[in-house]
Amino acid sequence: MKKLKLGYAPTRRFVFSAEDAFKYKVLIKEKVESFGLDLELVDLEGINSEGLLYDDNINADLIIDRFRQENVDAVFFPHCNFGTEDTVARVGKALGKPVLLWGPRDESPLEDGMRLRDTQCGLFATGKVLRRFNVPFTYVTNSRLDDPVFERGFTNFAAAANVVKRFRNLRILQIGPRPASFWTMICNEGELLERFGIEVHPITLIDIQREAKRVEKSGSSELAEAIDYIKEKLDWSEVTEEDVRRIAALKVAMKQYALKTGSSAIAIQCWSALQEAMGIMPCLANAILTDEQIPVTCETDIHGAITSIMVQAATMNQQPTFFADLTVRHPDNANGELLFHCGNFPVSLTVENKPKLRKHFLFDDHAPGTHEGEIKGGQMTLARFDGDHGEYSLFLGKAKGIPGPYTRGSYVWVEVNDWPLWEEKLVKGPYVHHAVGIHANAIPALYEACSYIPGLTPDPVDPTEAQIQAWLRGSSL
Repeated sequence: MKKLKLGYAPTRRFVFSAEDAFKYKVLIKEKVESFGLDLELVDLEGINSEGLLYDDNINADLIIDRFRQENVDAVFFPHCNFGTEDTVARVGKALGKPVLLWGPRDESPLEDGMRLRDTQCGLFATGKVLRRFNVPFTYVTNSRLDDPVFERGFTNFAAAANVVKRFRNLRILQIGPRPASFWTMICNEGELLERFGIEVHPITLIDIQREAKRVEKSGSSELAEAIDYIKEKLDWSEVTEEDVRRIAALKVAMKQYALKTGSSAIAIQCWSALQEAMGIMPCLANAILTDEQIPVTCETDIHGAITSIMVQAATMNQQPTFFADLTVRHPDNANGELLFHCGNFPVSLTVENKPKLRKHFLFDDHAPGTHEGEIKGGQMTLARFDGDHGEYSLFLGKAKGIPGPYTRGSYVWVEVNDWPLWEEKLVKGPYVHHAVGIHANAIPALYEACSYIPGLTPDPVDPTEAQIQAWLRGSSL
């Protein structure tokens, strides 16, 4: 995956110290680079002698041209002194990318009473002008360079911008129609395209069956690698060598189709026609691909695939997601819930050293291909993009893993703050019984990303919207 590209456009105003602004231009860039994020900075060096944005319309055009040519995904306008609000707004408007607004807190006035920067005052001005230009933006509290709130706000913005980038370039590979009895998986493909630019690329189960058979006979190195991975990472004693080869071939075929079609995620009709046609279940293939940052959702859940990409992007693509049914309440914990699916959770998340590759336990033919076992607990985010009647929202909540009874499939028991509240919100909708989990606090980034996606409303249950906003200002969650 390509790195997030961030336009770095430090700004100053002519009536304040140019020398101090230049000093902070350098210090801020060094600080940002020290955060260790997987991003590329595109600066203004060479556009003028200072590498700063100031009140010059020619410079504004040059800055816009550079950022367009470099195809930046977001823009950071650090105010190194008061800044130039109209030029910032023109650049932000022309690019149409997520915008970060921040400036370092001013020092005391000099002994003669003069002030070098007046950064905070300039931030007030720029915020107003960005609103006049209808430019949505993220604001990080005016703070010192070493204050934790700056690092928190900057890294969260980068993650939110990564969500927006992936969302705006999203294509889902749909393998087969939804199962006939799963009315919950109905989605409006035309509306997703018209409103969000999300494309769905459909293929049939016959297409994937034909490709998997071709891969199986090919003896390719990619097939061999997939077979070796399964044998190394899983206990496959309950299935045959032929089963392993078929599952590996399906995994390779799905990945090749995704790459060929430019798809970021896959939604597959995982049962029951597929196992009747191919003699296997796709669960383990789904798990391996999800571990490889191509998340696969079951039961042709297009909205679930969209959620998976958003949640994955909110960690800068550093953590795998898992796609789960919200299944049953914990037998002893009123706020506990079982996150489960037949066997599709990433292998890297399992508690066992060698989880079992088994035959499916729900169907009479017992087709092999389920990857079973408990996954690790800890803190996690649960999310769901969904909608109906032309309105879309993003459910957000935090959970933590807890002990619970053994069950078949891939699973983890979790505890939330108030399950009856969650349950009511999920049942009343527009949500369904599917959610995407990740072992990270992705909520603030997903919440912030919604401000750049018209038509998508954040719907946090825990933490609340007020708590998220307070966290971004420096409070604890």
